[in-house]
Amino acid sequence: MSETTMKIDIGIDESDRLEIAEGLSRLLADSYTLYLKTHNYHWNVTGPMFQTLHLMFEEQYNELALAVDEIAERIRALGALAPGTYREFSELSSIDEDTDRPDAKEMIRRLVKGQEAVARTARSVFPTVQSASDEPTADLLTQRMQVHEKTAWMLRSLLDG
Repeated sequence: MSETTMKIDIGIDESDRLEIAEGLSRLLADSYTLYLKTHNYHWNVTGPMFQTLHLMFEEQYNELALAVDEIAERIRALGALAPGTYREFSELSSIDEDTDRPDAKEMIRRLVKGQEAVARTARSVFPTVQSASDEPTADLLTQRMQVHEKTAWMLRSLLDG
């Protein structure tokens, strides 16, 4: 996973940097998988909530597109290579790929689960980040958890009633 030949001296031990980068790689894989799922739903949603969901899903996948870049760049700053293939993402992600064509309500349910999964993955990296005093990664993780928890709540709200 390590690529850099010049020693990195940012105040975080190499083993911690690589462990954090591994956790961020899982976060990147989950985020990219959720991005792809959300984009797919944006394209294929139908029904009475079409307009609302089409626009909402577009906002969500655009936000995720920016997030994956930030996560990958943090991995690189820590001295590791960022995963970037479907194979790598499928091996690292905790989010299942769809094998069917869900209706609008099922799309919402699956996106809630995906948003919550990304929040859990981000949270799982925190112990190492905190013990290594890696504030930039802690800030990134906090921002990601906030976005995913809020988005999950908004999507869940569509299912009420």
